[in-house]
Amino acid sequence: MTYTIVALGGDGIGPEVLDEAVKVLRAVEEATPGLSLDLRAYPASAALHSRTGEALPAETFEAARSAHAILLGAMGLPDVRMPDGTEVQGRGIIRLRKGLDLYAGVRPIKRYPGVLVFIDRGPVDLVIVRENSEGLFASFDGGAEITDHVVGDTLLMSRRGTERITRAAFTLARGRSGRPLDGRARVTCVDKANIFRSLAFFRRVFTEVAGTEFPGVEHDYALIDALSLAVLQDPGRYDVLVTENMFGDILSDLATALCGGLGMAPSGDVGDAHAMFQPSHGSAPTLAGLGVANPVATILSARMMLDWLGTRHADPAALEGVALIDRAVGEALDRGVLTADLGGTATTAQMGDAVAEAVARIAGGGAVIRGMG
Repeated sequence: MTYTIVALGGDGIGPEVLDEAVKVLRAVEEATPGLSLDLRAYPASAALHSRTGEALPAETFEAARSAHAILLGAMGLPDVRMPDGTEVQGRGIIRLRKGLDLYAGVRPIKRYPGVLVFIDRGPVDLVIVRENSEGLFASFDGGAEITDHVVGDTLLMSRRGTERITRAAFTLARGRSGRPLDGRARVTCVDKANIFRSLAFFRRVFTEVAGTEFPGVEHDYALIDALSLAVLQDPGRYDVLVTENMFGDILSDLATALCGGLGMAPSGDVGDAHAMFQPSHGSAPTLAGLGVANPVATILSARMMLDWLGTRHADPAALEGVALIDRAVGEALDRGVLTADLGGTATTAQMGDAVAEAVARIAGGGAVIRGMG
């Protein structure tokens, strides 16, 4: 079938890394009979807001709602802010998350061969599942202010929100190969249940869902402060970690020390009917146009997109594309094609070329690589 994909370049290095992901997707499409991707570019960015007053035009939002999936480069510029001092990017990304009910933030942390990591503790293959719609982010564009003297944001958790993010984490664990330590599937509830009522509630609901709906999958618990050290010390113990929005935001960035940094960290914002995929890193405007940004996180986000589409539509062609990208990224990195953040000299385009060429080679050669039309 043909999948309509809304492509949002965004700001800074966003368009550059998106171009490389599209390059790889086109190589996969050429190498995989039955896979057809209709990639359509739409405007959405902080720069657009500075010109027009809108970061996410209504036309772009409606296109995203109608598409099979969304692929985003990166959005946001530090100097483009709202009157309250917050960055404009939330008016794009969080609007999409809320408007399309993308409640599960899925952030894989996987170490590939050939990548020098900040913290080396052996094999790393875990996933952080971040509740996207509640927690501290429930106060986005809200909160309370008392005459410029007291400002507050409130952390909120609902039963429905906690149940569905727990189900998402356990369903993900059942489809994986388990933690590197012993291959056993395990979901870890990460919270601060010893202090906060909202997070004690999160743990209680997690436990109910685990016991009644997923008795065959192991589960355990960790406090966020202790876990932040433990996951760096012994990452092989962890498989899937599920947590509140802000905790997941911080923890997923921290954990990239295990896989080579944010340039190696993809993510997906997933709901029941819609999904958006983007690198975990920001727009890095100081690097824009220099050709040094690492596109692997965006390429791996495209891989996640194909995985979601293939699973959702029972499409073996899309799932074949997943395997092609995973292997091609691994081969390119293992051959020493590394961008500056990984200690190498490859440009953004050279990294994309290396992965796309590996896709064609793995698939048997002869694939024609073309750009987004």
